Amino acid sequence: MSEGRLWGGRFANAPDEAAWQLGVSTGVDRRLWRQDLAGSRAHADELARVGLLEPADHEAIRSGLSAIATELEEGRFPWRDTDEDLHGAVERRLIELRGDLGGRVRAGRSRNDQIANDLRLWCAEAATSLITRTRELQVALADQAEATADWLCPGYTHLQRAQPTTLGQHLLAHAWALDRDVGRLVDARARTLATSVLGAGALSGLTLPLDPERYAAALGYAGVAPNAMDAVADRDFAVELLSAAAMLAVHVSRLAEEIVLWASEEFAWAQVGEAFSTGSSIMPQKRNPDVAELARGKTGRIIGDLVALLTTLKGLPLTYNRDLQEDKAPVLDAVDALELVLPALAGTVTSLSFDRERLAGSAAAGGAMATDLAEGLVAAGVPFKAAHERVGQLVARLEREGRTLEDADPHEVGSELFELDDAASLLDPEQAVARRDAVLGPAPERVRDQLALLRARLEAPPEQASGPPRPLGDAQADEADAGADAGADAGADDVNRRDQP
Repeated sequence: MSEGRLWGGRFANAPDEAAWQLGVSTGVDRRLWRQDLAGSRAHADELARVGLLEPADHEAIRSGLSAIATELEEGRFPWRDTDEDLHGAVERRLIELRGDLGGRVRAGRSRNDQIANDLRLWCAEAATSLITRTRELQVALADQAEATADWLCPGYTHLQRAQPTTLGQHLLAHAWALDRDVGRLVDARARTLATSVLGAGALSGLTLPLDPERYAAALGYAGVAPNAMDAVADRDFAVELLSAAAMLAVHVSRLAEEIVLWASEEFAWAQVGEAFSTGSSIMPQKRNPDVAELARGKTGRIIGDLVALLTTLKGLPLTYNRDLQEDKAPVLDAVDALELVLPALAGTVTSLSFDRERLAGSAAAGGAMATDLAEGLVAAGVPFKAAHERVGQLVARLEREGRTLEDADPHEVGSELFELDDAASLLDPEQAVARRDAVLGPAPERVRDQLALLRARLEAPPEQASGPPRPLGDAQADEADAGADAGADAGADDVNRRDQP
């Protein structure tokens, strides 16, 4: 008996049990049932169009596929131990519901193009979901940045205090990293839906008069793959999604790491809300930032998913090889992990309560105003090399005395640096931040400008906001974009404007 598998006619014996268990994939590919049924409906329509299905038979198959969809949606689908994969299970069930008529849908298709199509559609939908989740995390960061746009805090390099900045600037740095992730996901989705593979068959197309362009139109693709062999062997789209997911996970991990640091008693910048913290099984006092730690921990797994798929693909000859059955598990795993992590971390960010006084008190600590002193000397005509050395010598002397710039009297500092005018303002972290008012700087007004730009991008469709950010109201950039749009390739425009399935 071969019910539940799409081959077997030339075999006299059933598969060995160990071999069968190795090859069964229903535990993974059953999650692609919506995409599989969408492809089957499009295929049934095409068979009917060319006269290979009578209208009544076509309707019977369509209604059978709808019944299967309902069973799968409601968890009533009767999976069998003899089902080798999702495609075999659906055909087996369609035959149970519609008799021999169910077996006619296999004409003109192969598992090779069928599963490539299913995974493409699934990856496109997953990218859309991850874009939404990522933007929710960006909104959480933007909300916190808006509330803290003018809060002083220390900035770091090498995890050593470096220069004063604002907390709003620091939070928005994470939001802009996530903005690039959205762009990568948008690009990955566009390329995934650029080419339909249905009609490629096993590797060399079909002899039946089925139209690949109609499949593409029915399922929301922009066009058809130019080469049938490449169509069934290609998993670039899955690698691109995993690559974007891995980069997103890295950015999430960096944010999570900072939350863990901020919540420590050593930093004591912030407290994580109770709903996003856990306690200890032995230490009653503990309040641990476990959500951030789990988010950080998931990143290694997601990076591993990318490496796993690349390693599977690296040595495969054209076209289809059964190794490609391993393409789905890493993609599903990475997306599942991010679907858990992103909303939990967004909630964590929203729950943070920051200690403004502690942040401001440490903004100038550790010699953080040294660069301002050196640049003050430059403004007075001193070459920066000499200014750097003078300030460095001052810092070293204070250190030998057990003091810091923060402790030093401004008159003492000014005298040591050869009558530097207004040393007090150069040692004031609030004025230091206000001086840094370039478009990308931490001055509160510039932070609010950044925030307005980010909000505008978050309110726009992702496709419109996937390019690099630019200041609002930049007329020259607007004119440049208009000229680029006028000269853009029409085919590329079609991809950007396509309807999503």
